[in-house]
Amino acid sequence: MHTDRNALFQQLWRNYQEVTPSAEEIHRILGAEEGQAIINDHIALRTFNLAPVGLDALAEHFLSLGYVQGGEYHFEAKKLYARHYEHPDPDAPKVFISELLVEQCSPELQAIVKDLVAQVDPGRVKADDFLYSGRHWDVDYQTYRTLLEESEYAAWMAAWGYRANHFTVSINHLNQFETVLEINQLLKDNGYAVNASGGEVKGSPAELLEQSSTMADRIPVQFSDREETIPSCFYEFARRYPKADGELYSGFVAASADKIFESTNASG
Repeated sequence: MHTDRNALFQQLWRNYQEVTPSAEEIHRILGAEEGQAIINDHIALRTFNLAPVGLDALAEHFLSLGYVQGGEYHFEAKKLYARHYEHPDPDAPKVFISELLVEQCSPELQAIVKDLVAQVDPGRVKADDFLYSGRHWDVDYQTYRTLLEESEYAAWMAAWGYRANHFTVSINHLNQFETVLEINQLLKDNGYAVNASGGEVKGSPAELLEQSSTMADRIPVQFSDREETIPSCFYEFARRYPKADGELYSGFVAASADKIFESTNASG
């Protein structure tokens, strides 16, 4: 496992950029070339709740770097469970890890996912590069479509495997922009689709967190039988508000996260 937090996030970012070409362009729009620092609020990772790839196995990579568990979140309709992890260094990105509760899904989905996970070498899960290692299984396009009918999350995992599902710009650290609304307008002015599920701005100052996201880029994927263009990863934006003690809220809002998951839905 990584012993250097920055090295891990750099590799996760490189891997994410490869399938999210909009990320670099959004940095440019936000003024990175003029010296605006783009601070990553958090990343999100997806998995299945099966050995050897369950949530805890992914979390181990961050616990070994000094991260501690934060809140836990339940998404009953999507059959997901999640936790977030944070580091004592407040500038370190937070990590949001979710897992599909496979046993709650149809027998057909369970059989497909168990077959995919059976192809993962348990030893690889502890490897330095596992969190950005992509797909560890063969999957054909029809199997992807079958999963998609029941669970967009399962289909995304089947196609993309292990990688950051999104990075998140901390609006609190931007110089020229203060609100999620401003960011959304900037994105739309530059031709990006904003995730409108549950409203373009998710959360509220009262909940101490506001978020928005682009709809995922669409990228060609090589399935075992053919190449198809499908949704890949997206970019999120978060504005955090201070708690009563003056510290910025560091958790997540389950109702908002529920709608953020839909950024990888096929739009249109």
